[in-house]
Amino acid sequence: MAWSGGAEPGTEVNPSAVAAMAERGIDVVVTMGCGDACPVFPGTRYENWDLDDPAGRDLAAVRPIRDDLERRVRALLGELGVAALRGAPGPGR
Repeated sequence: MAWSGGAEPGTEVNPSAVAAMAERGIDVVVTMGCGDACPVFPGTRYENWDLDDPAGRDLAAVRPIRDDLERRVRALLGELGVAALRGAPGPGR
């Protein structure tokens, strides 16, 4: 079972978001944007990314959100000195 992220999680993950991620072979859930509602763990690095909410959007509208998230994750991996998986599809593929 999974929940859609946010300060007030839903009861299911947006089907369009699942379909958009599946197109890239991604089966991972990342929560973000919950602000003060997120738990705080001392010594943990936090990234707060403001993204468009995919709730209620169709697959075509979710794709750009997915691509934006992928760019951010790849940039963070680079900043942290972590190599992205080779052969992983990039935006627009």
